[in-house]
Amino acid sequence: MIFTETKIKNLYIINLKSFNDERGCFTRIFCKEELRKIYHTKEIVQINLSKTKKKGSIRGMHFQYPPKSEIKMVRCIKGSVYDVAVDLRKVSKTFLKWHGEILSSDNLKMIYIPEGFAHGFQTLEENSELLYLHTEFYSPNYEEGVNCNDPKFKIKWPLNITQISEKDNNYKYLDNNFRGLEL
Repeated sequence: MIFTETKIKNLYIINLKSFNDERGCFTRIFCKEELRKIYHTKEIVQINLSKTKKKGSIRGMHFQYPPKSEIKMVRCIKGSVYDVAVDLRKVSKTFLKWHGEILSSDNLKMIYIPEGFAHGFQTLEENSELLYLHTEFYSPNYEEGVNCNDPKFKIKWPLNITQISEKDNNYKYLDNNFRGLEL
């Protein structure tokens, strides 16, 4: 695993190594020992899979409030997506900045998203699938989201939005009183 920090502190792209031979390949997607290079505190407690049928669909932008905030590691295992993380940390120098990364089943990349970020993605292909590793259980009472088209972020989605859930579409824009998540 090769860890590359983005321009946003503690947000990493993880490049995975693949070992290939005549049978196919082997790729390790999780190694607690190697991940200690970038985090030490929380265990993976939940692994989720999302399948999105339609190209151009958006899921997000989701997060959980403290004390149920979570670290996420996301890997595309089928198709491709444009994966986005928005910094909502109150004390961050990159507050409200975002990073987008193409994740695909072929490019062997994962994104490591620390606590205090909203996360979402847009599918670039039909029938794309993502695997998520979480350090906190899903907690509906602490769940929240922000609108994927919030002008405060100015996210440049690569495709026209073809599908978004009613719930995600109804997330509000951040108002001027939002000062960030205190972790």
